[in-house]
Amino acid sequence: MEKWQPAEHLNSVADPPSAIYLFCLARPQVELELGGGVLDDGNPLLSWQFRDLVAIVSKVGREEFCGPEAEARMQDLAWVGPRACRHEAVVETTMRFSPVLPARFATLFSSLESMEEFLQKHHASICRFLDRVAGKDEWAVKGMLDRKKAKEAIFSASLARQKQDLSCVSPGMRYLREQRVLAGLEEELNCWLEETCQEVIEDLRRAEATFQRRPVLPLRAEKEDKEMVLNCAFLVPRNGVENFRRRIQKVNGSYAERGLLFELSGPWPPYSFSSSLWRKPGG
Repeated sequence: MEKWQPAEHLNSVADPPSAIYLFCLARPQVELELGGGVLDDGNPLLSWQFRDLVAIVSKVGREEFCGPEAEARMQDLAWVGPRACRHEAVVETTMRFSPVLPARFATLFSSLESMEEFLQKHHASICRFLDRVAGKDEWAVKGMLDRKKAKEAIFSASLARQKQDLSCVSPGMRYLREQRVLAGLEEELNCWLEETCQEVIEDLRRAEATFQRRPVLPLRAEKEDKEMVLNCAFLVPRNGVENFRRRIQKVNGSYAERGLLFELSGPWPPYSFSSSLWRKPGG
């Protein structure tokens, strides 16, 4: 990987204004492993070392991400998509060789000086984060519910519990009791979901995994028969991943017949566990 020299200036007189695009922060050993390369926009991938940290960066045109036209582009998935994928690819490559603090997409600094000022100010918290995630990866767990199937299972279970009583009443009374069960299905389902998801979270945390809730998202049209009822991230030690997978398989074996499945994906960079450093631009 090309190492940015301190004497190099961002802009020459003839160049348009440039900015530093930050992909992630890592430990210095990543420089020995990551290699060189030119990104698909023609800009080289660069490293900049500050004390015991390395910033993985590239130079970009400031107007690409700043200003009214840039704001419009940021709403265009055709423009954002490839650049977000490039950002993710660089971070995922880096995490193979070092603990990584991923920057949010389109994190810019106006100069090397402003980036160094940021690193100086937050050096201790960045190092704590890198120490915390060393040897660990983020794994996403999503609870997916087939609400119709879940209601049918709860309804059947409720009738089974009342089977003996129902056999002794008239057809009309039986109908009324069944309607009473149906009327309470939604509330019973929601209580069961809350209790079950909390039990699953506690079980997964026993695998030495740190937990973080994420927003529950609407699903794409092709998954209309399912809804997301849980979205969370776990920071899992790499030597504990198989145990974590087995726990997911076990809970799915318990709840699949009731329409609830937990989907596991990863490993990912630890975005969900990043500090609040990226809430404000660095410069």
